[in-house]
Amino acid sequence: MKRLIPILTGALMLAFAASPLLAQHPRGGGASGGAGNSGATGTAMHGASGEHGNGGGSGNGNASTKSATASSPTTVLTKNTKLDTHLTSLLQSKGLLPKGTDLKDACAGFKNLGQCVAAIHVSHNLDIPFACLSADMTGTAPASGSTCPAGTGSSKMTLGKSIQTLSPNATSKTEEKTATKQANDDINEAENSSKSST
Repeated sequence: MKRLIPILTGALMLAFAASPLLAQHPRGGGASGGAGNSGATGTAMHGASGEHGNGGGSGNGNASTKSATASSPTTVLTKNTKLDTHLTSLLQSKGLLPKGTDLKDACAGFKNLGQCVAAIHVSHNLDIPFACLSADMTGTAPASGSTCPAGTGSSKMTLGKSIQTLSPNATSKTEEKTATKQANDDINEAENSSKSST
C-alpha cells in the first residue's frame, strides 16, 4: 500500500499538470480553424473553402459527410449512386442545377464535393456563371463560348478568391460562408434521404 500511494500521487499530479494544456488546445478547429469554418460540418467547411484542404473542423458533422468531402466528387458520387441521385435531384428541385445535368460531370476537377456544391450555390446566389467559377477553382480553361472574363481559369483559386475576381462588389467571405453552409445542408439532406430509402 505504501508503494501504491506515491504512484497514485504521481499520476494525479501528471493529470492535473496536463489539464491546462488540454484546455488551451481543444480538439477540433472551432471558430479559429480558419476561413469558412463557421460551425457547420467541419470537414465540408474546410473542403468548400478550398483553403485548408480536408483538415478537421468543428467536428460536428457525420462520418459520411466527412468522407464525402474528403475525396474527389467523381469518386464519391460513383461509389455512392444513391447520394448522386438524391443530391442531383435536390439541386435540380431548388433550381441550382439544370435538368439533365450529370453532377459528376459538373463537379469534375473540384477537390471535393462540398467545394463543388458551394460553388453551385455561389453561382446561383450571385448570378455568376458556374462555368467561370469552376474554371477558376479547378485551374482549367472555361468552356468555349462561355462569357467568362479574360484570365479565368489561368490559375487554381479558392472559392473566396474566385468570388473576389468574378464579383468584385460582393463580400467574398460572407458569400463563401453562406454558400458553404448551404452546401453542407444539401449534402447532409441528400445523405439522409439516400439512407432512408435503403
